[in-house]
Amino acid sequence: MRRRAVLALAAAVLAAGCGSPAPQEAPVAAVAGPHNETDVMFLQMVLDHHRQGAELVALAADRGRRPEVRQLAARMKQQWADESRTMTAWLQGWGAPLEADQDAGVHAGHGDLHSLRPSDIEELKAAGEADFDRTALSLLLGHLHNTVEVARMESGKGANADAKALAGQITTTRQEQVQQMLKLLAS
Repeated sequence: MRRRAVLALAAAVLAAGCGSPAPQEAPVAAVAGPHNETDVMFLQMVLDHHRQGAELVALAADRGRRPEVRQLAARMKQQWADESRTMTAWLQGWGAPLEADQDAGVHAGHGDLHSLRPSDIEELKAAGEADFDRTALSLLLGHLHNTVEVARMESGKGANADAKALAGQITTTRQEQVQQMLKLLAS
């Protein structure tokens, strides 16, 4: 069962990297095996990051000046939707809440991870054509860095093999996306 879940996740991640969205959403495989608080917190935090970044990638996909920026943002938007579906199903399967406890003490040890602020989105909305791509990519770089840090926490302290596999995939894809963005910023 675990192998099927990993294969289903791998297929979803590979499909998310393709240019055209799937005509129908595939059902999410239930996650098998034991889990711990780190697994739950990882899924909750990445879901929150995806919610925070949704407007950012939507703006970049719509208003990006260069086609490469629009395409990257569109791929990220689809990837985040696919990951969110999977993570939501897993949390529901575990009977865990979809959102983390907002008590700051609960998140001790997760580093100094900053959230996107409403002012960041307003800055992007106000950015002129000449500054839009640079502003969007800079915000996305910080956002992806935070997601990688949360995924690394899961890789080190998580118990569920499927959640750890997802964390590894997130780390790899986000690092690749960071490299793409750095190249775009340098060109």
